[in-house]
Amino acid sequence: MNNSKKAVVPVLAWYGDEELELEFPESWDVTVCKMKGHEAPPLSDAAIRKAFANPIGTKTVEEMAKGKKEVAILFDDMSRATPTAVLIPYILEELIAAGISDDNIRFIAAIGAHGSMNGIDFRKKLGDDVMGRFLVYNHNPYENCTPLGISSQGTSISINSEFMSCDLKIGIGSIVPHPYGFGGGSKIILPGVASMETIVSNHNMLALSPTVAIGKLEGNIILQDINEAARMAGLDVKVDAILNLKREVTALFVGDPIEEHVEGVKLAREHYATDMVHDADIVVANCFSKANEMLLATPVASPLLSPNGGDMVLIVITPEGQINHYFDRSFGKNFGGRGWATLCRKASLPENTRKLTIMAPYSDKVGADWVAPYELVNWTKTWAEVIQDLRSRHGNKAKVAIIPDATIQYFPDAPKACGICAD
Repeated sequence: MNNSKKAVVPVLAWYGDEELELEFPESWDVTVCKMKGHEAPPLSDAAIRKAFANPIGTKTVEEMAKGKKEVAILFDDMSRATPTAVLIPYILEELIAAGISDDNIRFIAAIGAHGSMNGIDFRKKLGDDVMGRFLVYNHNPYENCTPLGISSQGTSISINSEFMSCDLKIGIGSIVPHPYGFGGGSKIILPGVASMETIVSNHNMLALSPTVAIGKLEGNIILQDINEAARMAGLDVKVDAILNLKREVTALFVGDPIEEHVEGVKLAREHYATDMVHDADIVVANCFSKANEMLLATPVASPLLSPNGGDMVLIVITPEGQINHYFDRSFGKNFGGRGWATLCRKASLPENTRKLTIMAPYSDKVGADWVAPYELVNWTKTWAEVIQDLRSRHGNKAKVAIIPDATIQYFPDAPKACGICAD
């Protein structure tokens, strides 16, 4: 393209972590909306060790492990960017120092209502040797969950029985903006290893409560319920990372799952915060960290479009397609999970989105119904197709906002966004 402007966005998380170059006409007004921590440097080995040596609200992992018999380590799935394999050696080092043998340690994928992970996924998340050295399990939300009682919000709490059988319980995750406020912390328990009934009860609150929004913790009843579930389940320690756009750990919070999360969110609010662009004609929302949950991008991107309407482009490059979600994905033209009919079946374009284009080299047509009806989606496979279409309708003048990762960035000044269909 002659006389063009260029921007670069990250793509293919877990599949090589590459970059995609985007070209725009030189005459267009193009702004790349970078989050504050876009290029934050990764933590050194010494800095990671310092976080483990100075936990928030608990003893060290080694001290907590002394005298314990069985250890469960929870980790998040491929819909989360957490570089779990980077953090596991530090945990294992402390467990071994406390005298815990490999045979008494198991890893459990805290998948919530998502589809199960396979061996390829486990190796990407945990490293090459964990599956051969330790027992690694998927959580099953439909079976083998232990009832723990009723939360103060009225949720019947049932948690993975293998996890509950252990006397030291550890979780690994990351803190990023989420429709429920911020991810990380106690979410590794609920929805992570909760029963489907518990997940349904907790998630259904979101449709009714004005207390829940991206970046909101104070008074958030979903978070209160989740934290209470973690206390009931006895989660001893949580390890939560803050990430840059290379999926590197730039800050680490270790300790009590509630207390460390509160401290971590203080940094996360600044780290992921992004300055608003108003009245854009085109918003290009790249889906990177959670490319397999592209629905998270639309409520983040739409406030940047002009109230009079504009184009939204989602860049969704993930070979696995959109993640299976037993709670709110469709499983037929007229069938879906327990939250599908009430929460997601009526998915439609935001009012100010005239046209939605999804650039997906690995097409996943059915995955679009999380975002909008199939017939309202313009599918493309390459950026060349996207820009040709945009130029045909906007000519030589357009105001463009590019969000490098709309699945974890947030705009503190944006109106409250609805996220009822997300984990």
